[in-house]
Amino acid sequence: MFVDTALVRVIAGRGGNGALSFRHEKFVDKGGPDGGDGGRGGNVVFEASSNINTLAAFRMRQELKAEDGGAGGKQQKHGRDGEDVVVKVPVGTLVLRDAVAVADLTTDGQRAIVAKGGDGGFGNAHFKSSTRQAPRVAELGEVGEEFEATLELKLLADVGLVGFPNAGKSTFLSVVTNARPEIADYEFTTLTPNLGVADIDGSSLLIADIPGLIEGASEGKGLGGAFLRHVERTAVVLHLIDAYTDDPAAAYTTIRRELERYSKVVAGLPEVVALTKVEGLDEELLAMQREALSRVVPKQTPVYAISSQAHIGTTELLRELTRVVMEARAMKQEDEAESEAELPVIQLNDTELQAAWSIEKDSAVYVVSGDKIEKFARRTDVSNIHALIRLRDIMRKMGITHELIRQGAKGASEIRIGTISFTLIEQ
Repeated sequence: MFVDTALVRVIAGRGGNGALSFRHEKFVDKGGPDGGDGGRGGNVVFEASSNINTLAAFRMRQELKAEDGGAGGKQQKHGRDGEDVVVKVPVGTLVLRDAVAVADLTTDGQRAIVAKGGDGGFGNAHFKSSTRQAPRVAELGEVGEEFEATLELKLLADVGLVGFPNAGKSTFLSVVTNARPEIADYEFTTLTPNLGVADIDGSSLLIADIPGLIEGASEGKGLGGAFLRHVERTAVVLHLIDAYTDDPAAAYTTIRRELERYSKVVAGLPEVVALTKVEGLDEELLAMQREALSRVVPKQTPVYAISSQAHIGTTELLRELTRVVMEARAMKQEDEAESEAELPVIQLNDTELQAAWSIEKDSAVYVVSGDKIEKFARRTDVSNIHALIRLRDIMRKMGITHELIRQGAKGASEIRIGTISFTLIEQ
């Protein structure tokens, strides 16, 4: 079964808690802190594989969870790191979080960390210093990232075949490539996209047959709307039109309109047009069909007349497609290189970004936000007074406490950082 969309829940592992421990050995007076750090939580990793061509497996596997990190132990024993979970997906899979891409897997073997495991908490041995001989603070492990991920498979092909149902796309694919799609004399024979490789003059083209489009496909009508995404990654669109259709110009403009409504990117792809099933067609009628097309097809777009079954014009068409694909790929590389060179990047460095924080008042609660301070808060066991004192000390050193007081916070005011709440000063 071909499935090109899926919804899964990804859950990275939680970091292990740091240990709060002191040495207790015979003949060792006042043993020092020896609590070890917790292990890192496992990541959720996606890997592209050319051996998979559908997302059907995710219909039965809707939760992807990595292993939690182990807790730290006595004698400064470090907790075991949680194992990553490696999930194999088809090449061409896009992973989205809240409609934003977090991974785009376009080459075989490519890997991406989709959800990061939480860091392990420090044990109390980590906090020992010359002025703090017996720290009673150990950190909690951080939770790993968890969210619903949308998976979208977009076929990677050099050429995408578009056109009305029964325009001859499947027949063309079966003749010029090694693909064996279902072919029959009725509309919507093709229910899923098909891929095939065409060899021509020592090179090859990967061709994708997109199920038949109809008017309104971009709005979800017919079958083609579900598969328009597969055209996005192609280098060139081959628009096939049945030569026996009553109005080839209308057939062309209808499909073009659907492509434009769906995506400006798709509408802007290089295009080649071909009239199909021309075997036995009267030359005068063929000339009339070509003339009708010439009035709506852009001048720079080549128009071919072919018969897949009779092998008329297919070689010439493949050569033209090869030329256009090579030009399109080269132009895309140039555009990407120019964009990277021209766009100035102005941003804070990592240290500045992590240290940045802000304060907002929500009713009577002061909400503190910022990567660094939220990280400290997640690792604080608020039930341990020593840990809470440490967090307050960090806030003071970062200037947060001063700003809270400036904004009107008192000792009994509630402070919220992430999911934890506490008073500004111990009551």
